[in-house]
Amino acid sequence: MAGFGGYQNEIYGAGLQGVLPTIPVDAATLEARATAAMSESLRNYVQGGCGDEHTQNLNSTAFRHWGLVPRMMVDTTVRDLSIELLGLSLPTPLFMAPIGVTGMCTPDGHGDLHAARAATLTGVPMIASTLGNDPLEDVAAAMGDTPGLFQLYTPKDKELAESLVGRAERAGYRAIVVTLDTWVTGWRPRDLNSGNFPQLRGHVLQNYFVDPVFQKLLGKPVDDNLPEAIQLWGRLFGKVLTWADMAWLRSITSLPIILKGICHPDDVRRAIDTGAAAIYCSNHGGRQANGGIAAIDMLPDVVAAAGNTPVLFDSGVRSGSDVAKALAIGARAVGIGRPFAYGLALGGAEGAAHVLRCILAEADLLMAVNGYPTIADLKAAEIRRAAGGW
Repeated sequence: MAGFGGYQNEIYGAGLQGVLPTIPVDAATLEARATAAMSESLRNYVQGGCGDEHTQNLNSTAFRHWGLVPRMMVDTTVRDLSIELLGLSLPTPLFMAPIGVTGMCTPDGHGDLHAARAATLTGVPMIASTLGNDPLEDVAAAMGDTPGLFQLYTPKDKELAESLVGRAERAGYRAIVVTLDTWVTGWRPRDLNSGNFPQLRGHVLQNYFVDPVFQKLLGKPVDDNLPEAIQLWGRLFGKVLTWADMAWLRSITSLPIILKGICHPDDVRRAIDTGAAAIYCSNHGGRQANGGIAAIDMLPDVVAAAGNTPVLFDSGVRSGSDVAKALAIGARAVGIGRPFAYGLALGGAEGAAHVLRCILAEADLLMAVNGYPTIADLKAAEIRRAAGGW
């Protein structure tokens, strides 16, 4: 069997020798195993959502309302899952979505580097978060030839923001992903009940601590004044961005700017008019605002408004079939979030790579069985939404 679906043959072949997967291949068992492996505070932060987590849960269950119509008598012995994105030729339509505590997901505290190595093992790009346990330069280096993108939580201090973006550009990242919905954190009961916010304990702040502008603003060594450095980070985090800021963002880098958190067609058109190179449809996995619509249900209108501008998508993606449905609706690339973090928790770089390969294999085999040899064929297929699910 050609394509990414061949990964199942590797697993079956190993099974003949009595070797079973050390990390589950399905989302539910993967989550359960990772839940047991993570500390309570980390588990709460990774798994938790906003409010009663209705939007977070809806993100994943809403995929069940979407169904693909199979096409038969089509030669799908060879499938092509490659895409073009912002001048990049990528072997798959997947990317690793930015997760602020990726660095904490491995026992050695270097989950950012493990995720970067998973990118090299799979060819799946990583969007590195501003919040990391390892500097963005080290993460970029660990990705090797696999393209990386840098996600920006825009600080209130413009000089610091420009420093972070400049460092990302010099490190070789291929685009700046500006997160729009997290200038303040949403109401997250799991974290509040445990009184835990990792950044306030000094975690995942290395990109700030090593930054020359941040060090200048602190005016003293970070290592000897950690509480003051954390307090400074808290004061600087979270610039409220408006459309008027797009001219400034575009002026500080030659890299494409991707706006993350766009869900309304009017915002799509405004983003494109002000210079966004791509739209990132996401509701932050339900972590920032509760009571919203499932991200997958907002994707069709976003794609329609975007026209020829590429649309990235995440929120609720748990499987290869989820990926295929998002692609069929019109997403150019699909982000994997919590599942790859679970892979990191259970097996580091190899664990995350296994999770990505499983998702790719399922998507590839779905395309093989349903008669879609290419993503273009998948997008041309009839995808339908049923009010009561399938």
